[in-house]
Amino acid sequence: MKFVYSTIGKFLICGTAILMLSHRPSAAAVTDSTYVRNSPAKGSFRLSANGFSAPIFTSKTDFVGVLRAADDLQNDIGAVTGLKPEILTGLPKEKNVVIIGTIGKSPVIDGLIKSKKLNVAGIQGKWESFILQVVDKPLPGVDKALVIAGSDKRGTIYGIYDLSEKIGVSPWYWWADVPVKHHDALYIAAGRFTNGEPAVKYRGIFINDEAPAFSGWAKQKFGGINHLVYAKMFELILRLKGNYLWPAMWGSAFNDDDTLNRKTADDYGIVMGTSHHEPMDRAQTEWKRYGSGEWNYEKNGETLRSFWRKGIENMGDAETLVTVGMRGDGDMAMQQGTNIALLEKIVADQRDIITSVTKKPAAKTPQVWALYKEVQDYYDKGMQVPDDVTLLLCDDNWGNIRKLPALDAPRREGGYGIYYHFDYVGGPRNYKWINTNPITKVWEQMHLAYQHKVDRIWIVNVGDLKPMEFPISFFLDYAWNPAKIGPRDLLSYTRKWATAQFGSGHAAEIADIISAYSKYNGRCKPELLNENTYSLVNYNEFEDVVNDYKRLNKRADSLFRLMPPEYKDAYYQLVLHPVEASANLYAMFYATALNHLYAAQGRSAVNQMAAEVKTLFEHDAQISDYYNNQLAGGKWSHMMDQTHIGYTNWQQPPVNAMPKVSPIDIPQPGSMGVAVEGSAESWPKVDNSSAPSLPGFNDRVNQSHFFELFNKGLSPVDYTITTDKFVRLSADKGTIDKQTRISVNIDWNSVPAGMNQSLISVTSSDGTKVDIALKLQRIPLPLPKGFLQTDAYVSIEAAHYQKAIPGSNYAWAEIPDYGRNLSAMTVLPLSKSRSKSTVNTKPCLEYIVTLRDTGMITLNAYLAPTIDFTVDKSLKYAVAIDDEQPQLQSFDADNNPRLWSRAVSNSINIVTTKHRVSKAGTHVIKFWMDSPAIVLEKIVLQAGGAVKQSYLGPPESLHN
Repeated sequence: MKFVYSTIGKFLICGTAILMLSHRPSAAAVTDSTYVRNSPAKGSFRLSANGFSAPIFTSKTDFVGVLRAADDLQNDIGAVTGLKPEILTGLPKEKNVVIIGTIGKSPVIDGLIKSKKLNVAGIQGKWESFILQVVDKPLPGVDKALVIAGSDKRGTIYGIYDLSEKIGVSPWYWWADVPVKHHDALYIAAGRFTNGEPAVKYRGIFINDEAPAFSGWAKQKFGGINHLVYAKMFELILRLKGNYLWPAMWGSAFNDDDTLNRKTADDYGIVMGTSHHEPMDRAQTEWKRYGSGEWNYEKNGETLRSFWRKGIENMGDAETLVTVGMRGDGDMAMQQGTNIALLEKIVADQRDIITSVTKKPAAKTPQVWALYKEVQDYYDKGMQVPDDVTLLLCDDNWGNIRKLPALDAPRREGGYGIYYHFDYVGGPRNYKWINTNPITKVWEQMHLAYQHKVDRIWIVNVGDLKPMEFPISFFLDYAWNPAKIGPRDLLSYTRKWATAQFGSGHAAEIADIISAYSKYNGRCKPELLNENTYSLVNYNEFEDVVNDYKRLNKRADSLFRLMPPEYKDAYYQLVLHPVEASANLYAMFYATALNHLYAAQGRSAVNQMAAEVKTLFEHDAQISDYYNNQLAGGKWSHMMDQTHIGYTNWQQPPVNAMPKVSPIDIPQPGSMGVAVEGSAESWPKVDNSSAPSLPGFNDRVNQSHFFELFNKGLSPVDYTITTDKFVRLSADKGTIDKQTRISVNIDWNSVPAGMNQSLISVTSSDGTKVDIALKLQRIPLPLPKGFLQTDAYVSIEAAHYQKAIPGSNYAWAEIPDYGRNLSAMTVLPLSKSRSKSTVNTKPCLEYIVTLRDTGMITLNAYLAPTIDFTVDKSLKYAVAIDDEQPQLQSFDADNNPRLWSRAVSNSINIVTTKHRVSKAGTHVIKFWMDSPAIVLEKIVLQAGGAVKQSYLGPPESLHN
């Protein structure tokens, strides 16, 4: 066993190395998701039972957001138990009471601390921290209280919402219609409970690219993107323990559209900002409304300064992270000739405005400068940034972080942040329609960020918010405590999330479905998918991925039918819809590919495939219509308006467009054609230029191959098949109406010794005869250790190594379910600077292969499309076969635009090296991880000729 998992701490054991992922300290209190019980225990607090719900007390001097969240708790308890508690306006005198308050804002909380009845050790003076504690006789006349105390405004709010979630109210109760399960009784266990202090200070989402879906929905349901819809969003963010929002900005201006927007944010306790290209708390749309002249600082500086000053004036005392810097108008690159000195002057002038308006040093107002696209290039060339300004580093818009500080870099006062993407508009293709973000990828990249001390801001572009519910939850949960979730906790996290939404009964199955569809969609964004993405003939690739989705859809649909009626809307949104819609899309493009193949081969089934494409295209519209107009009584109208079929460049089509199909006129007389697995050709051929043969069979793998008999006309054709007795066929005679598939297996017990080939002869009633060759291979026992070459290639999943050798600072770790196939291998932890030792002392994976071919071998390393985020561009791995000199390989998926576009489109970066093998037999591939951030998914040796083209690469080779 390569890994051992222990519930005491987090341990990953690989080879002889042990990696411990320690928990964040818990301030002497217990972090326990089970502090809510449905029956009493010694010392427990009765929250609601026996016809009584404990009243809720808050001090009127507390923050508005705390009082409002207490009202939500009142409603949540009522929703769970049917017994809505009273909100007390005076000092409590009931025997059982819930006391809520913020340290320094609630006299009652301060009094409990002073009297030493409430222990706030570990949260007082901390950021956004809370304690839940059962206190005996806290006040005169009160026997027992559940006290929720916060270190600050949001700390108290998070304590309230933590209790709401634990009693069974999902943060997604409104945004995904997750029902609230009824309980007759709720008790709180004795003790002190906390979630500690958040690891990342500002944790938020960006509503972006919001037309046509979110904007159309908001207009219909709320009259526009106004404070009413933002109130729902603010509550969601707080329930998810986030605190930060970049508001919608496509034609919208948060501070200008609705005078109640800013007040509502401040009342709720949300920190507001503007996006990476909207400086000084003013939206791009505001410039279109009120600006004059060019968006060019050299030519129009006075106007821009006046415009920006107004933004800071309007901001007032509202909690804000002020974006500084400047990009071109409309989130474009700055004008040609922009220099570093100009950008530094722009920021200096902006900070002067902040100082002038706020009457305090600029450093007292939190600021952020996004190093987005070309701005990062200026920074890399020496652009100076004030130390108190947070440097917001960015991914490449496709989930690959472009830059991180060195592990041993000195701390900056303003720290570092990350701007990440679950949604994007731009090249090589928009992706806006559906969730395509496996949390394995999110974990790997954000783990890197946190280990590199990027912990001031995490903000993620979530598009329309829906349907990104699951990755949003993960992003914000992980930001709160990255140490709590390791690579082998990701499936457990998904199951816990499914349990929170749907209960434990089907949680494991739901988690598997969510993980699978996220993985499948992560391989290729649906907007990039077409009839040519997957290979139709090589390795049955397209058929296999379509069948995977069909099976997944069947599982999801079967579970939907088992869901109680009140859960069906939530289940459809969070589970079934992305599976059903994606499976239908894959089936449509597969039918398109078959239509084109059938047209080339002259099959009479070609028009049937054309009709299938049309049916599936129409079904796509029906799926969207159900989501928009029937789901939850039409609550989510317009949310599935996003076009996703018919892209011809990076920009979305105005309407979905059905793929082109090729109908043909079918002659009346029937005649037989033959097609074989692994080839786009068909037989008989007029010129006899090639003979059909099936992929090879060997006696160590239970293989089944196939050939297809098809009709070129309308009249049926009869056929008969003859072959050796040891060749097992699914049919040896019959009638071809349109087409039929014949499966072929080998009974190896009946194959004569020394026989390595056979023949299948097919004869039809129209006089056609085709012979199909079979190649047979016996592999002697015992099988050699490792991988065995039986084809032109040896394909190896990274996790199937024979030996994992740790380095001095890192241990190997598998990221289960990562990437396009099985999983991925990387090294953890990333807590120290890379050592300067020679390459062959670094962590190494060894793969044993037995080769039949010799000469020049091509080794393809299938790597995650990681971007070299280091200052010195030092991300490297090394590879060797046997004892040859290791080849130290620098790689960077962003090395040039063509490479980057291919790597992110295909979700893989394939790096090639050449190696000479002088003799057949056993060899060892050695793969050294020189830099900890590289993620290896697969190795493919090209040993005996060309490897057939496919999207995912050849299937894994025979191994022992």
